[in-house]
Amino acid sequence: MIQLDFYGTLVAASLVLLLGRGLVARAGFLRSYNIPEPVAGGLVVAVLLLILRGFDIEVRFDTSLQTPLMLAFFATIGLSADLASLRKGGRIVGIFLLAVIGLLVVQNAMGIGLATLLGLDPLMGLLTGSITLAGGHGTGAAWGTVFSEKYGLASASELALASATFGLVLGGLIGGPVARLLVKRVQVPGGNQEQAPRLPKGFEQPNKERSITPFSFVETLALIAISLLAGNLLNGLLQGSAFELPAFVCVLFVGVVLRNGLAALGLYQVFEREVSVLGNVSLSLFLAIALMSLKLWDLAALALPIFIILAMQALVMALFAIFVTFRVMGSNYDAAVLAAGHCGFGLGATPTAIANMQAVTQRYGPSQIAFLVVPMVGAFFIDIINVIVIKLYLALPLFAAV
Repeated sequence: MIQLDFYGTLVAASLVLLLGRGLVARAGFLRSYNIPEPVAGGLVVAVLLLILRGFDIEVRFDTSLQTPLMLAFFATIGLSADLASLRKGGRIVGIFLLAVIGLLVVQNAMGIGLATLLGLDPLMGLLTGSITLAGGHGTGAAWGTVFSEKYGLASASELALASATFGLVLGGLIGGPVARLLVKRVQVPGGNQEQAPRLPKGFEQPNKERSITPFSFVETLALIAISLLAGNLLNGLLQGSAFELPAFVCVLFVGVVLRNGLAALGLYQVFEREVSVLGNVSLSLFLAIALMSLKLWDLAALALPIFIILAMQALVMALFAIFVTFRVMGSNYDAAVLAAGHCGFGLGATPTAIANMQAVTQRYGPSQIAFLVVPMVGAFFIDIINVIVIKLYLALPLFAAV
């Protein structure tokens, strides 16, 4: 076994990003289908590690940096959230939220229905629904423990983690092709017309240059550090209470309060250029570590019926994005980018959603609406709503005898 320490893992993650950039630059089909660079590089490395494991060579990474990077990314989302802009987009956020709720209901109905048809415990269907797909690894691990201890479902935690891994992979792969299909149907803003150059906002077009200064960079770094510290303290205070939330939601909330509170008091205006640079760096490194650390052999160990359910869930996600999300959001370019983002966190996680949208906007042009709506819904609302939907399903007579 080869064990890489903190520094070795950081070097590996950086090389994965460079590999992904090189692959996307040289492989036309990756650009054509808008595959994010961290996804391309990370999956290639994960496959290579799977092959090495066949020769009894296992490489393990120090993933201690993964959580801080994820939290830093969500802190930058909070620091990018201008409540005045959010109020203007309130109707759009509400419509997208309804589409998200609709997918959660469909995912669980699909999972339970297919599990029943295949002769499996319906709890397995629920576990391969919104718990692990929209919920991700954290939600999957939590509910896996509940299903094992309270309902006696064997190997629930292992199934949850494998399902979440499957979702993370597919969420990063189908968003780009879905957007490519939809963009062909719409008029891209600006088209072929000459437009005055402008600095990208937030997480749009991550490869565009941003003009920054060392001092303002340090100021933004301090704001992110405060968000991490205060968010973790808030998370600790809420532990075990009725208001308990995931740590990243608390960090995001503190970021929102910092940005808008300081602005309202006239004390400080957040520099979005620096926030976007640090956010994009955190996002890229997080995804690189997460994807290169994937244990693809867990997917190979999935029983055929479970694999069938998850494959159908991926197909349903793509169809839902095309025929529901895209249409209810206006059937325009912004709706196409939103559909790509929905694929990302509908199957995987919010960072995957952002990476999907960046791959699209880097090629076709910015979408301020998408980068306003998806981070807030995918990072803040979805976890709360998902818990409510899961508990409503568990209250069905189908599970009363379990």
